[in-house]
Amino acid sequence: MFALTKNTSRQREIAEVVFRNGWDYARGLLTGNKADEPRLPSPEVLRNILIELGPVYVKLGQLLSTRPDILPGRYVDTLTDLQAKVPPVPWEQVETLIIQELSQPLETIFSDIDRNAVAAGSIGQVYRAILINGQKVALKVQRPGIEVVVAQDISLIKSLAELVTFTEFGKNFDIVGLAEEFSNALEAELDFTTEAEYTEQLRRNLTGSKWFDSQQLVIPQVYDNLTTTKLLTIEWLEGVPILEAQLPQVREDRDEATQRAEITTLLFRAFLKQVYVDGFFHADPHPGNIFYLQDGRVALLDCGMIGRLDPRTQQILTEMLLAIVDLDGRRCSQLTLELAEGGQQVNLSRLTNDYDRMLRKYYNSSISQINFSEVIYEVLQVSRNNKIRLPSNMGLYAKTLANLEGVARGFYPQINLLDQIRPLMADLFRRQLLGERPVETMLRIGLDFKSLSLRSPRLIELLLDRITSETLRWNINIPKLDNLALSLEDSANRLSFSILVGSLIMGAAIISTGSATTQVSILSNVLFAVASLLGIWLIVSILRSGKLK
Repeated sequence: MFALTKNTSRQREIAEVVFRNGWDYARGLLTGNKADEPRLPSPEVLRNILIELGPVYVKLGQLLSTRPDILPGRYVDTLTDLQAKVPPVPWEQVETLIIQELSQPLETIFSDIDRNAVAAGSIGQVYRAILINGQKVALKVQRPGIEVVVAQDISLIKSLAELVTFTEFGKNFDIVGLAEEFSNALEAELDFTTEAEYTEQLRRNLTGSKWFDSQQLVIPQVYDNLTTTKLLTIEWLEGVPILEAQLPQVREDRDEATQRAEITTLLFRAFLKQVYVDGFFHADPHPGNIFYLQDGRVALLDCGMIGRLDPRTQQILTEMLLAIVDLDGRRCSQLTLELAEGGQQVNLSRLTNDYDRMLRKYYNSSISQINFSEVIYEVLQVSRNNKIRLPSNMGLYAKTLANLEGVARGFYPQINLLDQIRPLMADLFRRQLLGERPVETMLRIGLDFKSLSLRSPRLIELLLDRITSETLRWNINIPKLDNLALSLEDSANRLSFSILVGSLIMGAAIISTGSATTQVSILSNVLFAVASLLGIWLIVSILRSGKLK
């Protein structure tokens, strides 16, 4: 039935971890027992299980932390900082892999390599090195043999996802799709050239923006000639995580608070451009991936997790922000349905009431008191309660906004998200209305109006001609109208048949009372027999149709 039997040793190991941590529902899945409704363990227990299961499951937890449309907020918060407790691979194995990937001796490329890993993750580990030309670089090296472990665990995770689809939870959410999404994301993460492409695209997108000073924002340069599927070589940037930064006072008119406000504005505008203009954004802006550099600039690191939004979704999300500011529950419900995946039956009245109830607590609050990332999480909660399936990129969007707002408030507590968005709103709507090339858009609209104006007189003449000649026909399609017509026709036929049967009975009765001759008596009996047979046939047909009631 499923692939669970293919990895019996790994399955036994997973079962032991689950049993040891006391998750009864997963125990039932692994032992083949029927489970009707998922019962998640506490967030802390789930985190411990994922850590014990190893790197692949840590990555699964990190992916789940980007899906607040599926998991409640407390699980998302607990899984956000999930990190694998993985010791670094010995340098000898790493050195062999680097030589194999570069196909040449290391001394011909690097003047120095620090053999102690700067960081060790579930997929790779990072080393500091210096090129022959003196440029400092960071080497991200894939853990040897990790692809075998990933392949085994992905197969098992897909099998468990298939089991969950038979539960009520699995029917409400596309668990198989989530497993497939995780598999694709993990396989992409195993190819470091993908991260290199993402990094370069972000560099291009954030260069020369009029929303912020792009000279103050740094994306590390990628060395393509030293990058392969298992080795990523990027520019080394000297700095510290942004929440650990100590800002020097370089001028009297720019104290620390002023500098923090400017850096926060820079970050917000850079990410708002990524989300609402480019539709291609860094989806993991936690404090460890945003560095304050020694020269006063800000750097975005680790561009392996990327979110994408199409223009239609960007427009809906922009309108959703405005609807939240206006506390308009009806508009929020309409936008949610526009955003939802098709083919879902939703009670619009209930959805609107849920939004009104959610927004009611903000009625007496000022805009500066509203935590917008928390509101977005609540929007996803309302969708989940109404069994509305939203696109997976909504989870990344909400998680990115939450991480960004969390970092910004930690760095500069006086930050107000709306103050950061308001100056950009006019430009956002202009871009959505006119696109990237407003002149071309206006010319296209002008040509459409010209075509309409040339065709309108002829179309109006044709309409009037058909009205006056009584040849105008309306093509109106009402769903299930054919079924209604058939039902009415069937009812009319039965009514007519009933009248015929009644008439035969009444005729026979009149004939039998009018004369006592043998011929008349025979005729009367024949009429009664025919009427009885037709009446029985009518009753049987009604009973067989199942519509007696």
